[in-house]
Amino acid sequence: MIRILSSLLVLLIFVCALNAQVYQQVPNAGNINWQDQIIRATGIGAPNPKMPLAAQRAGALEAAKRIALRNLLETVKGMSITSETTVRNAMMENDVITTSVSGIVRNFRVVDTRYMSSGDVEVDVEVPISGVLADALLPMMGQPMQVGQGFPVDPSGYSLPQNVVFTGLIIDARGVGARPAMAPKILDESGNEVYGTGYVSREYAVQIGVVGYEKDINRAKTNERVTDNPLVVKATKASGTNKSDIVISNNDAQNVIGAAKNLNFMENCKVMVILD
Repeated sequence: MIRILSSLLVLLIFVCALNAQVYQQVPNAGNINWQDQIIRATGIGAPNPKMPLAAQRAGALEAAKRIALRNLLETVKGMSITSETTVRNAMMENDVITTSVSGIVRNFRVVDTRYMSSGDVEVDVEVPISGVLADALLPMMGQPMQVGQGFPVDPSGYSLPQNVVFTGLIIDARGVGARPAMAPKILDESGNEVYGTGYVSREYAVQIGVVGYEKDINRAKTNERVTDNPLVVKATKASGTNKSDIVISNNDAQNVIGAAKNLNFMENCKVMVILD
């Protein structure tokens, strides 16, 4: 009984940990952990009865890796780059991206191997979103915009205390149906871009992502990405085909621009989004 209760407790902790993560499941493929920026897939290989018995396990392992690679690539293709473009779209339109992504995925890391009593082998593999994959997929960026460029700052709309120094930005997008993407935008009610790839250093975007994702706002406030005093604003709706762009009120947009006017937290991608 004690063993059963212990097993149930471990399972409960595991489920709670999964629910605390920002996951995207790609049907019949794998999953994307947007919070930790990891893409993972599983492959299952069966032994070939026509092979010598000693070689069957090794053959099943290689078959599992091939299937895991296929599932991993399908998972990457299902990922949104922007609110209008998926990796699949980008690969269809650009042969260079197709070659780059295929090569990156082939360099997957095996994180777990399970040998079944039936002779089957299961393999879990993963690739990080940040780094070389992000470098291949993120839109090319020039110099980051100066804060306020392309967005009229109205001093009368700036309602935050002028002497407060904010170290980052948290957008609470719970309840609006927002979905994760590599390069989302924060927009005002008129569709003006408050934050996006035009505001960031590409080096930071490749290393840590344009935004970070979380489910728990209190945990986000203590995340090193935005500490020690992030500005928190509420999203009003999600926008775009993939529902990855996030709209905030005009007043909050003015506050964001005003808070960032003399700081570099937006350029350094110190922005987090809270999702359901």
